[in-house]
Amino acid sequence: MIVPNFLEELRSRDIQVWADGDQLRCTAPTGVLTPELRERLRERKSDIVEFLRSAEALARQERAIVPLQPRGKQVPVFGVPGHNGDVFCYRFLAQQLGDDQPFFGLQPPGVDGQREPLTSIEELAAYFAGQIRAFRPDSPYVIAGYCAGGTIAFELARQLLQDGANISFVAMFTSPYPTSYRRLPQLGQRLAGQVERVSTHARALLSLSNRDRRLYVTERLRNRKARRDASSLAVPDPVLLLRARIEAATVVALRRYIPRHFGGRLSLFIPNRDWLRPRSPMLRWRRVARETEQYVGPDGCHGDHMLLEPHAPAIAALFRSCRDSLAVRRHRGPE
Repeated sequence: MIVPNFLEELRSRDIQVWADGDQLRCTAPTGVLTPELRERLRERKSDIVEFLRSAEALARQERAIVPLQPRGKQVPVFGVPGHNGDVFCYRFLAQQLGDDQPFFGLQPPGVDGQREPLTSIEELAAYFAGQIRAFRPDSPYVIAGYCAGGTIAFELARQLLQDGANISFVAMFTSPYPTSYRRLPQLGQRLAGQVERVSTHARALLSLSNRDRRLYVTERLRNRKARRDASSLAVPDPVLLLRARIEAATVVALRRYIPRHFGGRLSLFIPNRDWLRPRSPMLRWRRVARETEQYVGPDGCHGDHMLLEPHAPAIAALFRSCRDSLAVRRHRGPE
C-alpha cells in the first residue's frame, strides 16, 4: 500500500501521525492502534517520515505558478508579467487561445508581502526555473514575457535551456531591450512624452477662439487640481503599494542586467508597425538570439493595451500562427 493511502486509512480511524525530525510521532484513541497497525507503522516509518517532510516543505513553498488556463495538450506557456508582477495581464490572451492551450502565469516573490522582491534578473529567472521544474518536470515549454517581463523571460529561457530543457520558443510582447530602462533613456522618454503633450495642447489652442482658449486652459487646470486633491485624500491601497515595490525592484534589476546569447528562438510580438522603425527598442533582441521572428499587431494597437480587449483576439491569432508554423517545421524536419 502506498504511503498516502495508508495515511488516509489511519486518519479514518482518528489516528494522527506527524514527523518530529527523524522520528515518527502518533496519537490514537484508546484501543484503536492495534498491534498489527503498530507493526505496519514500524515497517513504513522511514517512508512515512520522508513523505510527511516533503509534504510539509511543499506546503511552505511559495508558489509562483498561477493557472490561467490549465487544460489542453499544446506545449504549456509560462508567462512572466510586467513591472508590477500582475499575472492577470495575460487573462484575455489565455482566454482567446482556447481550452487546448495551457497557460500559467509566473508570480514573482514579494507580491503577497511575505518576502522582499528580488532585484536581480538572474535570481528571478532561477526562482521561476525552479518553480517550473517542480511543477512540470518534463519539457518542452513556451516562455512568454510582457513588457519588462520579457527580459526576465529571456533569462529564464536561457537558464532552462542550459539545464537541458526543450524551449519551443520565447514569446515577447511589447518587451523593450533592457537598456531602455536605464536612467538616460527613461529621461528621454519622459521628455518626449512631455513634448508630445505640449504639442497636443498647442494644436488644440491654435484651433480655438480667444474665449475658448481661456475656457480650455481653465478646465485643464481645474482637472489637474482635482486629480492632485483626490490623490492626497485617497487611502493607500495595500495591493498597489506591494505592486509599486515589485515595480521598483524590477526596474533596479533591469538596469543591472546585460543579456547574453540565447541559443533558442525568440518570437517578437510587436504592437504595431511604428515599432519597426530603425533603432526600435524591441528589435535589439535580434542581436542576442540564435533565431528571431517578428509578428506585428494591428494598426491602433498600443503597447500598454496589447494583451487587452479589443486587441487580444488579434494577438492570440498571431501567437497561434507562430506556434503552429513552428510545429509544422519540426514535423517536416530539416530541409
